[in-house]
Parts: sequence; C-alpha cells; structure tokens
Amino acid sequence: MADSRAHERSSAWSVFIIFLRLGLTSFGGPIAHLGYFREEFVTRRRWLSERSYADLVALCQFLPGPASSQVGIALGLSRAGYRGALAAWAGFTLPSAVALILFALGISRQGSALSPGALHGLKVVAVAVVAQAVWGMARKLCTDGTRVTVMMIAACVVLLERSAWAQVSVIAVAGVAGLLLFKPTQAAGHDVLPITVGRRAGAVWLSLFFALLIGLPLLNQLVPNQTLAMVEAFYRTGSLVFGGGHVVLPLLQAEVVPSGWVNNDAFLAGYGATQAVPGPLFTFAAFLGASMNLAPSGWIGGLIGLLAIFAPSFLLILGALPFWERLRHSQRARAALIGVNAAVVGLLLAALYQPVWTSAILNAQDFGLALIALVALMFWKLPPWLVVIGCGVAGWLLSFSG
Repeated sequence: MADSRAHERSSAWSVFIIFLRLGLTSFGGPIAHLGYFREEFVTRRRWLSERSYADLVALCQFLPGPASSQVGIALGLSRAGYRGALAAWAGFTLPSAVALILFALGISRQGSALSPGALHGLKVVAVAVVAQAVWGMARKLCTDGTRVTVMMIAACVVLLERSAWAQVSVIAVAGVAGLLLFKPTQAAGHDVLPITVGRRAGAVWLSLFFALLIGLPLLNQLVPNQTLAMVEAFYRTGSLVFGGGHVVLPLLQAEVVPSGWVNNDAFLAGYGATQAVPGPLFTFAAFLGASMNLAPSGWIGGLIGLLAIFAPSFLLILGALPFWERLRHSQRARAALIGVNAAVVGLLLAALYQPVWTSAILNAQDFGLALIALVALMFWKLPPWLVVIGCGVAGWLLSFSG
C-alpha cells in the first residue's frame, strides 16, 4: 500500500512538472491550449488516442467553464487520480496567476516587460499551433465526405453566429446528425480513459456543484460578508460561462466594477496584462482578487478569486466524466460522437480564422512568420515552447523594421 501511494505521489509530481512547462509556454488562448495539449499528450506522450482526446474536448465544450483547463484536469485525473487532477490544474494555472497577482501589486510593470512586437509574435505562433491541431485532428476524425460536410457546416455556422450558445448548439445538432448518419461497427471502438471516479462519487460532485451554486447566494443574503460575496460572485461566474475564457471578462467586469470592488482603470490594465501571459484566461480572477479595494486583497484575495472561479470546473468535470465514459460504450452514443468529433474539428477551424488568424495575420511578414512556425512544428519537429520563444523574439525584431 505504501508503495502504491508513493507511486501515485510520484505520478502526480510528474504531472505537475509537465503541466507547469505548458503553463509557462502556452500562449494564444484556449483554442491554442487545446493544440498544445494535443501535441503533448496525443502525439508525443501518447497518453490517449486522437479519438479519446476529441471525445474529451467535446465533453468540455458542453460544460460551462474554461474548456482547456477542464481538459487538463481530466488528463491529470486519468494519469494520477485526484492528486493528478489537482497537479495538472496547479501546474497549468499558477504561472499566469502568480504573474498577474504580482502585476496587481505593482511589483512588475507588464507594459515595459513585454513589447507590443513580442506580444504580436505570440499571437502569430498561435496561428501555427491551431493550424497544426486542425490538420492533425481532421486527418483522423474527418475521413469521409459526410464527416467533412459536418465539419464544414459546423465551421460556417459558428463563423456566422459567434455566441457561445451557438457552439453548444452546433455540437448538440452534430450529435443528432451522427446518430442518424453513421453506423459504427462493433470493432470501431475507442480507448477508455482510466478514470478513477465512480458513478456514485460523480453524483456527489455534481450535487456539490449545484448545492454551492444555489446555496452561496442564499448564504450571502443571510450572512453579509465581503469575502463570501466575492466567493459567490466568482463561483457563479465560473459556473455559468459557456464559450471559454474571453466570455468571462465582461461578466467579471459587471461583477467587480459597478460594485466598486475594482476600479475600471485597474480592470482594463489587468485585461491587457492577461493577454500577455501564458495559461488560462480565467486567471484574470487572481488579478481582480489581488486588486480589491476592500479586504481581502493582495495574495489572499488573489488566491480566493482563483479558487472560487475554478471550483465549478473541478466539480463539473469530476461529476460528468464517470457518466460520459459509461455513455461512450453505447453503439448509438458512438454514432453520435462521430458527428460531434467532426463538429469539434469545425469549431477549431472556425477559431483558426476568427479570432486567431484575424487578430494575428495583418501583413505578409506575419504570414511568413506563421508559415515558418508551422513548418517548425510539423516538419522540423521542434518543441512548441522553443517555437513560441522564437516567434516572440522574431515579432520583437520585426517591430523595428516597421
């Protein structure tokens, strides 16, 4: 038993180190993060198959909260249980959270630490990362005309209607289309994730999620308290956000600025800094918590904001995974997942254009730099972190030529 526990601790530590490196180098937003994860855990480490990864991404797209962080939590859970889930989240989240808390405290000045040219280079490398993910997933998951058609329709719909609900609706409709259009053979199975959460435990986690979502506002009414009000606001925001990190920013502004917790100038400064750091955009909550005009603030406020906004993601992914894994054994469910997987590729393709391409490729220099980064990733097989650093330096150098 002692050896088993030691092995689990060792595995959790190795998971933390892997995700810490990703947390230090994963620029480009949630869509790019999914590309980094695919390269690291599907292509390089082979922790799971392409199909299982796409299934996992599809589940996290259904759930509210930061999809890339939830994928990371699920990967850590499958590798080293609950400790692995916590280790994956901590490794991926802490670098940007610490940087943003330091920025909020005035210890660092983000504007002088990272030039606009270098920041633009990081946006350009996201184009290559997402393009590589789209190409790799399309080759495995869109293998015939029907699946390519589902992919194309999904991409077009999401490009025309940018709301988060449109993305969820596209995935749901694609599941129905898969149920009607595809008849997978019994041999066309999938690789089961070694999930250590049972269905009873999953039900407990889901019950806790809803209990906090309903109970925290009631408790805040009965026992008015600044810390409790902050936890309730951040937890509710993290529970009800569909569409990823960018969607959470206006919702947080509505919570913290009108209430006087954070002034609008500080909010906008933090928003700019959040775009310049790697890792999940939800770590913006750490900046806001550290910037509170009322106690708690500083490091304690930043930690409270961070934990409160990510808590729903943990509870939802731990609660949903056991039922999702069981559902995937169904022949009908696998038919639906064929359609869902094709739609996920379509969503990534749409994101490659808007916002990744449109915000990064502004001239011929940008296109050339993105092309070099794509070749470096796909054919030269350079590690993603090295390509990220190289593009940041290249963007900084190219800014002088303009």
